[in-house]
Amino acid sequence: MPAPLLHIETSPLLPDVADAVVIGGGIVGVFTAYYLARRGLKVALIEKGRIGAEQSNRNWGWCRQQNRDARELPISTKSLALWEDFGKDSGEDTGFRRCGLLYLSNDDAELAGWARWGDFARGVGVTTHMLDGTKASEFGVATGRQWKGGVFSPTDGTADPSRAAPVVARAILALGGSVHQMCAARGLEVEGGHVSGVVTEAGTIRTRTVVLAGGAWASSFCRQLGIRFPQAAIRSSILSIGPGAEGLPAALHTAAVSATRRSDGGYTLAISGRARVDPTLQQLRFARHFVPMFIKRRRSLAPGGFEGIKGGHETLSRWRLDRPTPMERNRILDPRPDRQQIDLTLERARALLPALAQMPVTAAWAGYIDSTPDGVPAIGEIPTLPGLILAAGFSGHGFGIGPGAGHLVADLVTGAEPIVDPKPYYPDRLNGSVWGKVADF
Repeated sequence: MPAPLLHIETSPLLPDVADAVVIGGGIVGVFTAYYLARRGLKVALIEKGRIGAEQSNRNWGWCRQQNRDARELPISTKSLALWEDFGKDSGEDTGFRRCGLLYLSNDDAELAGWARWGDFARGVGVTTHMLDGTKASEFGVATGRQWKGGVFSPTDGTADPSRAAPVVARAILALGGSVHQMCAARGLEVEGGHVSGVVTEAGTIRTRTVVLAGGAWASSFCRQLGIRFPQAAIRSSILSIGPGAEGLPAALHTAAVSATRRSDGGYTLAISGRARVDPTLQQLRFARHFVPMFIKRRRSLAPGGFEGIKGGHETLSRWRLDRPTPMERNRILDPRPDRQQIDLTLERARALLPALAQMPVTAAWAGYIDSTPDGVPAIGEIPTLPGLILAAGFSGHGFGIGPGAGHLVADLVTGAEPIVDPKPYYPDRLNGSVWGKVADF
């Protein structure tokens, strides 16, 4: 029962030359290509599998400012407006709605943390409402429980992971860009120390600008170029249930379980932060960089198995450009879901929301969430290889901030005024220690 995904038809012929080539057809890659195409660039988007088929259709669909790390809040706020603008400008429907996000808790420490964040957020113009016990219980009436408090963020919302990336890809095509599925990028050509082309399984595209939005594959790709990018992925498992439940919040978070209404009226269910760590050689290579992250998340993470090795996305091997690569051997990362976590999620969801008790499970899946050591994305040009811009390591936040990230990359490519300050995202920050800098999320 895979995660649902809208399939689209894309460009059959690879161009010989492009102003920019975007590697990776997830939400960040498609929005990057979209904004480049809107600025008149001849852009080619290449994807080894299907558009949006990895983590971009395996997430909750939340587009939020609430509880964002201060470094990500500006790009989160910009992204909400861009989600709306995209629908108006393109005529495509990503399923984005400002439905508001509801957080409920009976834990005093958790509520105090949300209150502190709310004080900070209101100081930078973000609308967020702390709820006392009475209001929280009213907002959470579908649970049939009393709550000590909560938060409601009315300007936040959700989009539909099953269709968002594919419809943005359709908009690229409408603007004259090209989109290529089942076409893996094998490596780059370099002349005079500058990017000069992208070698794909279908041929070479000459270009001076490449954006690597390769998700969980980004570090192994960088390794082929002699670029060190510390990255690790964890395996998260979630499920969906069919439509029919009435009177539930559109998007609800509690410590036990979270629920998000899908476009078909069903719900996606997950336990926030809960994941498996599947050991790989890449993880061992960068282990010391991730010690602060794992210490902070230790209560949510559990040892995994061999899914990461089987996936091939964290390989340390080198590959040749004239032979099939690991990306061609595994077009779509589709790891086995953690059955124990799926069962626990469903049990908790039905206990929290009685209206879900009779709703059937329609799908269960897992996905790899790629992270940087500090939990903040890496966005920016690689100093040692001019012409290569990295946009990866979104640490589970990429879907919601995808439009802002894509816009920022397009700004960097074209020399426009950046939509947000790019400095917090520069990849070279990861050459230093992240002790005390791990994002709160």
